Amino acid sequence: MDRIKSLLAPAKVSSNEYEPLTDGDSGALEGSIFDEGPPFSWMEYSIFALIGVAMLWAWNMFLAAAPYFQTRFQDDPYILANSQSAVLAVFTICNLLSMLVLTNIQSSASYPFRITAGLLINAVIFALLTVSTSYFLDVSAPAYLAFLLLMVGLTACTTGMIQNGAFAFAASFGRSEYTQAIMAGQGVAGILPPLAQMVSFLAFAPSSPSSSGPDRPGGVAAAAVQTPAESGAAAFVYFLTAVLISTLTVVAFIPLLRRHSRLPLRRADADGDAEDDGLSQPNGLEGAGAGAGAARSRTTTATTTRRFVSMTTLLRKLRWVSASVFVCFALAMFFPVFTAKILSVNDDNGGSGGGGGGISRLFAPGAFIPLGFFFWNLGDLAGRVATILPFSLRHRPKALFAFGLARVLFLPLYLLCNLHGEGAVVKSDLFYLLVVQFLFGLTNGWLGSSAMMAAGEWVADDEREAAGGFMSLCLVAGLAAGSLLSFTAAGV
Repeated sequence: MDRIKSLLAPAKVSSNEYEPLTDGDSGALEGSIFDEGPPFSWMEYSIFALIGVAMLWAWNMFLAAAPYFQTRFQDDPYILANSQSAVLAVFTICNLLSMLVLTNIQSSASYPFRITAGLLINAVIFALLTVSTSYFLDVSAPAYLAFLLLMVGLTACTTGMIQNGAFAFAASFGRSEYTQAIMAGQGVAGILPPLAQMVSFLAFAPSSPSSSGPDRPGGVAAAAVQTPAESGAAAFVYFLTAVLISTLTVVAFIPLLRRHSRLPLRRADADGDAEDDGLSQPNGLEGAGAGAGAARSRTTTATTTRRFVSMTTLLRKLRWVSASVFVCFALAMFFPVFTAKILSVNDDNGGSGGGGGGISRLFAPGAFIPLGFFFWNLGDLAGRVATILPFSLRHRPKALFAFGLARVLFLPLYLLCNLHGEGAVVKSDLFYLLVVQFLFGLTNGWLGSSAMMAAGEWVADDEREAAGGFMSLCLVAGLAAGSLLSFTAAGV
């Protein structure tokens, strides 16, 4: 018990321990994210949130499109069973490799260019995926898997560019709520793609099954699987939305880039005012001008000269915070594998969803599987938004890490649900959607955002950009580790 209490107690300062930065003698930072700093702008916050949406829109689109991909792989049982884990592994490993390269390029990095280029390339990739829903429908399952994994790998690299650029770019503003805006935007990106896929299925899918037969490997009944032509209309719609989101974000990013270019001037004016208040000179007007000019010169030099910060230095300062992010997202990678295999206990048509309409079709795998993704991501979004509340563990990094480890208890709960449609121990869709999916997502969003926001408070001002990139690297490393571990659940 004493060991648990010491784990949850505030971190003590010692020569071997790092501590959060404070302004002067004001003491520890408050729990709310709206701390003192450069001027806050809701416009900037909104644009960063949109960047967060675009950053993970592609990733969540691949997850939500699991029912469509199953239609393309239904002729190959092995690919059908392992395609979801393959998509996770390729995406996260390519994402990690790109982040490793980008994190070590700091001095000459152009973070706005990384953001813009990543968004534009993503638009092209999803334009190709959109076209693939109407053409080349007769290609073999291995050929389509090769095409899909190529698109996934390219998207992972561009996502790495956006992640590295966005978190570093947000950190340069000196306001932790902009980092929270990115995390909240990522949460929004989680709920909209499965919602779009679910609505597309209900709107475009035929009301009767196209086939019938015994269960296929991979957790989806054969009757539940439509032909690629039948599901192509729905897939066309939600792949096209990814193109539109990326394009819209590029347009919205332009005014943010212009505002950022004026940031040194705004900081210099603020520093100049503060210096003028503390100076007593014979000629007040000239003294104020000199003070502002000197401050402007110092600030401009500080922002144009970027100091290289080694990853070992960042790891030493952020060891518990970075470990929390790693564990958080490693565990999160198990949920897509289980979600693609769990069916509704109320689907009385053997997974076909045929016959009837309205609520009965919501229980069909084509709608229920995206509904599972929706509830997990809805919880994730709620957790990310909840970090604006005063309660926080950002100043207790060991407690954050312990909380992250405790989330492993969610994984056995999936075994109580209707895996492969073979029956559930707890025969309730509400248990699956609210207790398992929503709460697992809620804890993921809260922990991940808390740790990412805490990073900027444990490093010096000129290390914040590097810390932002380093934390995004740890996030991606957790995703990569989790995706590889998820193969252990592929055969469940």
